[in-house]
Amino acid sequence: MSQDRQTLVLGGGCFWCTEAVYVRVQGVLDVESGYSNGQIERPTYEQVCSGRTGHAEVVKLVYEPAQISVRELLEIFFVIHDPTTLNAQGNDHGTQYRSGIYFTAPVQQQVAQALVQELGASGAFARPIVTEIQALANYWPAEDYHQDFFERNPHQGYCLAVAAPKVEKFRKTFARLVRT
Repeated sequence: MSQDRQTLVLGGGCFWCTEAVYVRVQGVLDVESGYSNGQIERPTYEQVCSGRTGHAEVVKLVYEPAQISVRELLEIFFVIHDPTTLNAQGNDHGTQYRSGIYFTAPVQQQVAQALVQELGASGAFARPIVTEIQALANYWPAEDYHQDFFERNPHQGYCLAVAAPKVEKFRKTFARLVRT
């Protein structure tokens, strides 16, 4: 990636919800749902959901650092999901729903580690943060039907119950970062 574009991969539970937020973030050029940091090549959704591949459901963000910083991307991340629940987000349970930051550059790792330490010391969360911070490995795009899921299915039950409130929370908390 060039200096004007960087890639960061985040696992914040169901990728439909995480994608629904980040497509609205100023400075984010592309968001792709996928699977990362597991053991097999080209996993399917069904394989990942079995919990046996080791992959996390993630979103791959391509962003412009001149428009949005790694820290701002991560601040959004820590507001829109619960980084204190191991292998779960809400009613979604399994290792594929773990909280993870998968970096592609050393500066991303440094910013992530510093922010986790800062949030932990501040008492921002009642429980310890369990977000894993690892180098991106074995990334694969999710099937086409998962891409832009919220945009194509805004009235689907899960989207209404889980994704829409996260989008609204992002809009209220980070109004200055909402794409216009």
